[in-house]
This record gives sequence, C-alpha cells and structure tokens, in this order.
Amino acid sequence: MERKVREEAMESITERLSSLDNLYFPRAVQSSAADPSHRKSILHDLLARDVPVFLERYGSELTSDELHEFDALNDDYEVNWHLKHLRSKLSPTSEELKSRSVTVKNRRRAYLNKLVCDGQYFSEDAMREREPYLHHEYLGRFQDLSGRSMARPGERWSETLMRRCEEARLVAKIREEQQRLGVAQKDWVGNESYPQQEEEEEEDEEEEEEEEEEENGGDHGKEVSTWLCSYAFGPSWRWQCCCFCNCRTT
Repeated sequence: MERKVREEAMESITERLSSLDNLYFPRAVQSSAADPSHRKSILHDLLARDVPVFLERYGSELTSDELHEFDALNDDYEVNWHLKHLRSKLSPTSEELKSRSVTVKNRRRAYLNKLVCDGQYFSEDAMREREPYLHHEYLGRFQDLSGRSMARPGERWSETLMRRCEEARLVAKIREEQQRLGVAQKDWVGNESYPQQEEEEEEDEEEEEEEEEEENGGDHGKEVSTWLCSYAFGPSWRWQCCCFCNCRTT
C-alpha cells in the first residue's frame, strides 16, 4: 500500500498556505494564482502529485507539526532529505550550529581570497573610492595630491579630464566629512599650503612695518640734524650747514 499524507492534513496545510501573502508560484500558474479561490487548488494538486517539489518550494513556510505529517513518507530519499534539512533550520542542534558557523566562515574566507586574487577590490584607488575620508586620514594626507591630477603615460586627454572630475568629487566628500567632524580649516584636504600662506602674509607685514619705521626714523634724524646745525652755526646756519654737513636744508 502506497503511503501518503493524510487528506485532512493536506487540506489544512494548503488552506493556511493559500492565505499567505507573497507566496511563490511558478510563472505558468501565476495568472491563476492571482485569484485567491484558485490558490488552494494549485497547492493541493502539487502536494498530491509531487511531495518533494512541494517541500522544496513551500517547506520553509511549514511548522514543525505540519512537517510531522510527512513522516509517513520517510522511505522516500528526497522527502527524507527535505525533512531533515527543514528541521535542522527550525531547531538546529549545537553541532549543526557549529557546522553552520564554520561553513559561513569558510565561504567568507573563500570570497576574500577571490577578491585578493582579482587585484581590484583591495587596490588603493578602490579603497579610496569606498571610504575617501578614511583613506585620507591614514594615507592621503601624507601623499602629494597634485600628482593625482597629472596626466599619466598613455592616457588620453578625455580620460585625464574624467579622472580630475572624479578627484574633485572625492576631495569634496572628504571636505564635507572634515567640516562635519569640526576639523580645523588649515587641516582640510587641499589646504596644505594654508600655513605657508600665513607665514608669507606675516613676513609681508613685518617688511611693511620695517619700511615704515625706516621712513619715520629718517625724518626724525633729519630734524635732529637741522636742530644741531642751527645751534652750532647761529643765524647763518643754513649757508654753513649746506657747505659743511650737507643736510640739504633750504
């Protein structure tokens, strides 16, 4: 006698699944599944015709009690495999959890090795594109930014312009992050010449002050010389001063 799932269980399972939203249906029956009255009949026909396919499609939506109804078909290899797989997801043992964790780590390690072998994901340009500010903090601020805008050997002029536009976009993102974090303006990216400009301005101010002092000091010295000449030569000091000390008074 062929074993099968009880009719009452099939009715209850298909009734509950037909009321679920966003339930998957193959493209061939999607038009019919749009009508709620047909959804149950589609599910019931599949369950009666092919239990392994039913478990593959909708097993993740079943409860542990509903899975228990399929134990009568344990002799079927496919059904048994699906039941074990679904039950391990519902209530995994400690060994299964450990094995699942190891599997996840192995997959991550394999994907990491693939990215390393490809040679692009961990390149400096790719990392700078993903995290411009972080790259600037650890590497970029120690590099010469002018070199990034220069034309490269074998590069077309259009490619150079596109790269400069991309560079300007990244610099703008770095500055936005620096402003958000309250970084001093002299430390902003692209402001590396800011301290040098301040020093040049200070030097210019000092030179202007020195010139003013020299001009003021020269006038004062002339006044002192004139006073001494008038005191030494008396009323005829102007003529004698021009002859002897050459102060050029008039």
